[in-house]
Formats: sequence, structure tokens, C-alpha cells
Amino acid sequence: MNTKNTLIPVTLIPGDGIGPEIVESVVLILDAMGAPFEWDRQTAGMAAVDKHLDPLPEPTLNSIRRTGLALKGPLTTPVGGGFRSINVRLREEFKLYANVRPASTLMPGGRYDNVDIVLIRENLEGLYVGFDHYIPIDNDPHGAAISSGVNTRAGSRRIARYAFDYAVKNNRKKITIVHKANILKALTGIFLETALEIAKDYDNKIQVEEKIVDACAMQLVMNPSQFDVILTTNLFGDILSDEIAGLVGGLGLAPGANIGEHAAIFEAVHGSAPDIAGQGIANPMALLSAAAMMCDHVQRSDLGQRIRQAIHDVLVVDHIRSKDLGGNANTKEITAALLSRLQGKH
Repeated sequence: MNTKNTLIPVTLIPGDGIGPEIVESVVLILDAMGAPFEWDRQTAGMAAVDKHLDPLPEPTLNSIRRTGLALKGPLTTPVGGGFRSINVRLREEFKLYANVRPASTLMPGGRYDNVDIVLIRENLEGLYVGFDHYIPIDNDPHGAAISSGVNTRAGSRRIARYAFDYAVKNNRKKITIVHKANILKALTGIFLETALEIAKDYDNKIQVEEKIVDACAMQLVMNPSQFDVILTTNLFGDILSDEIAGLVGGLGLAPGANIGEHAAIFEAVHGSAPDIAGQGIANPMALLSAAAMMCDHVQRSDLGQRIRQAIHDVLVVDHIRSKDLGGNANTKEITAALLSRLQGKH
């Protein structure tokens, strides 16, 4: 996809709250590494509402259509005003059907020392399709609420194929298909049935098991090392991915990728943290980890691995950690430590 001398255009969205601070840190690090990215800065979130009256304005969408690649800070969807979730709009606009959330133990001494899980979540269907409505009862216009979920054979087949191909490419050994087909027999039954059908194409390559979501949630906290790749539906993936992040220190280290056939968007999955915005204490490591995933995506896994090694060394060898990880280093100190590691000044 890329030769080492070719610049790759990337839509860069600083975002809201601490977003601009962590984006500045990550761009500084990537540029210092000589990463082959050409940044096209665009606005989204609250800043875009002020400028364009839309949290996801057309110039930003056009940029992603052109680049097919974006790195974004956390975004805040304005409350009221009829604005839909920016992240959901991005997924729908670019058909980003696969959400990829890796989590691995980085810091020793916690409850778990051997977590290495990748959760792959279907990103467009399920109970997040937004088919919600109220039914009036007596004098109450909101007397009952009804929500419908949609899983399609084609959508289930697409995400299952992605997960199995990902597992093979990344030398993973096992996929756990997570569902609730014992109760939601049609909605998650079609997902389970389709995923098991796809699994037959990977006989002798990938071990396959299936688990009901509540049992999976319990087993994750009892013995997370039994899991390798988890494949699941939209709602379950949203919940379990945050649970898995909690096993390895929380969202401060959690990257995410949203992958489609024609675009990919990489992000820190934590929020915009407006309570600490502008204080210079935000942790850039989740977004930097997302940037490492972006490097992998453009066939520069050499850069991705260098970034992951630097993060490990700063946390484990140098013991430089932000407040959310039990330390007291600020954003500039963490950035300087990462740069020092990446430039071999040790």
C-alpha cells in the first residue's frame, strides 16, 4: 500500500476537551519518527458547531473521502439541538463495519499479568441502528418505549470474515464468538450461525468457540488469559471492550480502529475529559497506540512496533506515568520520554 518514500495523506481531527493536547503530542512524536503522514487538519465536535453549525461538517467529511484515513481526538456531541452521535455518523457515512479494540497488559503488578485480547465488534448493525420509538399509553406520550435491532446475514458474514482474516494475519490462535442466541434467538442467532459457517473456511488454522455474553463477561474477570480474539455484535462489543480495557489499566491506554472497505478511522476511545482540558496533564498514550494501529494499517508495522515498544519502555522501564495510571507526569513529560525512547537516547 505504501512505499517508505511516499507521503500518505491523513485527515487529522484534534477534537474537543483534551483532544488538541494529545493530538499535538502524537503528531510531534510521529513527525519526529519520520512517519510518512501528510496531515490535513479538520474540525469536528464542538469547535465545528461554532464554525459550521454542524459537529461533523462537510469539509471534514470531504477530507476523509479524499484520504480514506483519519486520526481523531475525542469528540463531544452537543447535547440538544437534534445532533446525532458524531461517531455513529462517521461509521455510517464511511461504512466502518469493523471496530477493533486490542488490549494487553503493559504494566506489571496489577491483578492480571497476561492479558492479550483483541475484540472485534460489528459496528453498523444490532441494537445500535437507532430504530427507537415511544407508544402513548393513557395520557403518557412515553408510556412505552420500543427499540428494534437488525443483524443481517451479509453484515454478519462481513465482520466474521474480517475477524478470521485478522486472526490469521496476526498469528492469533483462537476466536471466541460472543452472542445471546439462547434468548435473542433471531437477532444474535443469525450472527452466531453465520460466524460458525465462516469458521469452516479456517479449519486447521483458527480454533473456534462460542460463549453467551454474560458467561463471557464473568470469565473475562476470572481468567482473561483464556481469550485471544473475541468476535461479537455491536452492543455486546461496546460493553465488553470497555470491560477488557479495565483489565489492563483503563481507557487511558485503550486505542480503537474503525475499519471499512474504503476508509479507516483511528482514535483514542476515552472521552474528551473537559474537566482536565488545558491543564497539560492528559495522557496521550491511547491516541499514540491508535496511531501505531494506523501505521500497521498502511503497511508500516515497523513504525507501529517501535511506538508500542517505546510506550512499554516509558511505562515499565522508566516508570513515567500520567496521573490516571498512578503517576504524576504531565503531557509534555510523557511526550519527551517517548521521544527519548524513540530516538534511542538510552
